[in-house]
Amino acid sequence: MQDNIVEIKSLDMDARGVGHIENEDGSPGKVVFIEGALPGEKVSFELLRKKKNWEQGRMTALHKESAMRVKPKCEHFDICGGCSMQHLEASAQVAIKQRVLEDNLWHLSKVKSDTMMRPMFGPTWGYRYRARLSSRYVAKKGTVLVGFHEKKSVFVADIQSCQILPKHVSDMMMPLRALIHSLTIFDKVPQIELAVGEDNTVLVMRNMVPLGEGDEDKLKAFADQYKIQWWLQPKGPDTAYPFYPAGKELYYTLPEFGIKMPFKPTDFTQVNHHINRVLVHKALRLLDVQKDERVADLFCGLGNFTLPLATMAREVVGIEGSTALTERALSNAKVNGVDGHTTFQCRNLFEITKDDLIALGKFDRMLIDPPRDGAMALSLALAELKESNPDMLPKRIVYVSCSPSTLARDAGVLVHRAGYRLSQAGVMNMFPHTSHVESMAVFDLV
Repeated sequence: MQDNIVEIKSLDMDARGVGHIENEDGSPGKVVFIEGALPGEKVSFELLRKKKNWEQGRMTALHKESAMRVKPKCEHFDICGGCSMQHLEASAQVAIKQRVLEDNLWHLSKVKSDTMMRPMFGPTWGYRYRARLSSRYVAKKGTVLVGFHEKKSVFVADIQSCQILPKHVSDMMMPLRALIHSLTIFDKVPQIELAVGEDNTVLVMRNMVPLGEGDEDKLKAFADQYKIQWWLQPKGPDTAYPFYPAGKELYYTLPEFGIKMPFKPTDFTQVNHHINRVLVHKALRLLDVQKDERVADLFCGLGNFTLPLATMAREVVGIEGSTALTERALSNAKVNGVDGHTTFQCRNLFEITKDDLIALGKFDRMLIDPPRDGAMALSLALAELKESNPDMLPKRIVYVSCSPSTLARDAGVLVHRAGYRLSQAGVMNMFPHTSHVESMAVFDLV
């Protein structure tokens, strides 16, 4: 290992500072990625990894500090891998994420947005209402650790609190560790999943073996003291069931649309309820649905967009790859009294074709909210539809993305082959202090 000095020019997708090691003649040489360094800084770093075209290191000394640098609020920032950008001022985080989106659109697909939307952001602390916490018994420490993994490690970080979790959850971190350690199955609990609703907090304990003598009483006492509900999960996510107390409902709301959304703690829902409300409002405003229109909500999940859309459109068709999800989404539609405007279908959207789109019928507008893999098959199907049945293309598409690279890839197909223009794009800071980039794009038929 050796110390080097380099000037940082930018940040990469993992929030590492990016610079170049100078050649002997002073010209920029090999690129280097440095953990803990920010743009505009001059730092010394310890070399961790060396390849032919790049190097990776960790900052060891700061010689010139960026104006964007702040003191991390969390005392575990240097150890815990839950956040990577706490040393960067919050508004600067958003600006860098927007640059990541723009760079991906241009460099991957040669696409530029007509307008970059104002970033969407909300609370920067206590925002994470969903989390998967690892639990490990560490014999050398004689205790159970509960939390996120250490940076770039399989080990669980020894944390006593967490600033991005709601305060009532952060406050119970140490008591939770003590509780798990006191159980007879303390070394057979690999994870605890957190889900916070409007008036209920659920902890799902992955118990690889049945509870032992006295364990039930300890879990119940903890639930009563900290006002939480326990679920147990003996095997996969589908085996999770409510344990104690009974009869409590988990849900979130979209007050603007009068929607109450029940969900299970193992369901996929947005981790940040504040931003989700902003996201739904913005997406539906941009989609600009009219009362006589037919709308598609692809990758609809439990109906996060479908149900609000049903309060605005003649018909909304929600499509998802799981029958269980579409049945739950229909149930949620009935709970909210909008089932008269909704239908749900189960289809593999990663293999959807032009003929599938034709069979579904014409949609006036389309909302797409895919997972990280994006919507490549759908984009290609729309491109083929342009060649054979252009009148069936939706006139506007709103694409919600959790991966700027797959959004950029799909945008290239939609713009260069399917006849759309990228009229608006922007980011939402769904995960403050992390390098995750959530974004939204509007495509209009030319």
